[in-house]
Amino acid sequence: MSQAKPNKLQRIVNKCYQLPKSLQAFALSTVFGRVIKFAGTAGVEVLELKGNRSVLRLKNRKKAQNHIGSVHAAATGLLAESATGFLVGIHLPDSKLPLLKQMQIDYIKRSSGDLTAVATLTDEQIAAMHIEDKGEVTVAVTITDSVNVEAVSAKMTWAWIPKKR
Repeated sequence: MSQAKPNKLQRIVNKCYQLPKSLQAFALSTVFGRVIKFAGTAGVEVLELKGNRSVLRLKNRKKAQNHIGSVHAAATGLLAESATGFLVGIHLPDSKLPLLKQMQIDYIKRSSGDLTAVATLTDEQIAAMHIEDKGEVTVAVTITDSVNVEAVSAKMTWAWIPKKR
């Protein structure tokens, strides 16, 4: 579903997609890291942010590791929150403020290597963001590791309210 008028974040994302393909993920990740400082510090990368889907990656680097050498549980939560939040962010009109309301994270299996998160929205969820002044959506996200094993399943509930009260 396309919106009538892209919001500020969507316009920036659109500009990133006008770059040569080899630079798109770098540009998206740089923008994202500047907007969400914590995610930038952790090294969250945006691989895809189009339509109703986002794909983000967090490499298994020292700064994001736990005591057993895999990506820390909190860093994994940051990846899930980032994948869903950035996706909500490109669809929510500029007049509305997104707020994370609830996180449900199920750690299914010990991960190996880098993590990739895929989050999706339905057309109905995107429409609700445009129609309703206040509301919420629950966004599913799946996180797989470098051997394509589903390590984490999560749901993030994002609410929105008007920016001006």
